[in-house]
Amino acid sequence: MTQTNLEQSIKKAGVLLESLPYLRDFAGKTIVIKYGGAAMVQEELKAGFARDVTLLKYIGINPVVVHGGGPQINKTLERMGVKSKFIEGYRVSEGETLDVVEMVLVGKVNKEIVSLISTAGGKAVGLSGKDGGLLTAEKMLVTKQTEDVNRPEIIDVGMVGKVTSVNPAVLLSLDKDGFIPVIAPVGAGINGETYNINADTVAGEISAALGAEKLVLLTDTQGIWGADKQMIPSLDEKTIKQMISSGVISGGMLPKVAACLRALAGGVHKTHIIDGRVEHAVLLEIFTDAGVGTQIV
Repeated sequence: MTQTNLEQSIKKAGVLLESLPYLRDFAGKTIVIKYGGAAMVQEELKAGFARDVTLLKYIGINPVVVHGGGPQINKTLERMGVKSKFIEGYRVSEGETLDVVEMVLVGKVNKEIVSLISTAGGKAVGLSGKDGGLLTAEKMLVTKQTEDVNRPEIIDVGMVGKVTSVNPAVLLSLDKDGFIPVIAPVGAGINGETYNINADTVAGEISAALGAEKLVLLTDTQGIWGADKQMIPSLDEKTIKQMISSGVISGGMLPKVAACLRALAGGVHKTHIIDGRVEHAVLLEIFTDAGVGTQIV
């Protein structure tokens, strides 16, 4: 072995040693990962994510994947000549749009992720919130602040749902048998109606129901940015609420921080919003001291 190769090997050993405390602390624990954004589109990142999740399972951590599919839904709707509409970060879902959402999330994206994990050597099972009574939902109305602070505007965004209950039995069974659950964020109402549920919201509710160690949200940003345009490595609930009130946190980031706060309220120890465009972002966040995003505690 040359001196250069020896030095490279020593560096690799150092990386393994840095991860040792985390391997010990997280062994047997559940980590819920919301998978979305560029990490679901770029081929290299897709394959890397599948390998990372498979690795977690092999070393004794129980990953649960909740995925989005916004870019894929947008592409399908564009081909059909249907324009996407968003209000306060939520996709308006009704009629033809709702049918496309379910078709793409459950029939296409979910199966592709399962296939990628299988190719990486893992055992994955795809399901939606309708399977095994996993997610029960009801219609969600979005509120938008107006000039009159005492009378916010109530907006109907179609068949967008909010989770009313989670039945984690099917997930616990899959974990026990060595499978990685991959969940499409579609749920059913009490009368069997279909609801499109924000994937961040689903991830937050499921992590709380499972008593997960961590909730990790993959995004297309480095983390949460402050008013000074600098990324903030760590935040608490009080600061998050102040940033929402001042408008620093808005739009598509709102469901993400709401999911993190819901998870923390449900007993999850830490939540993370990280940059999914970084290769092996999940491993870097879980097993290194520095991390690659914003943690909310």
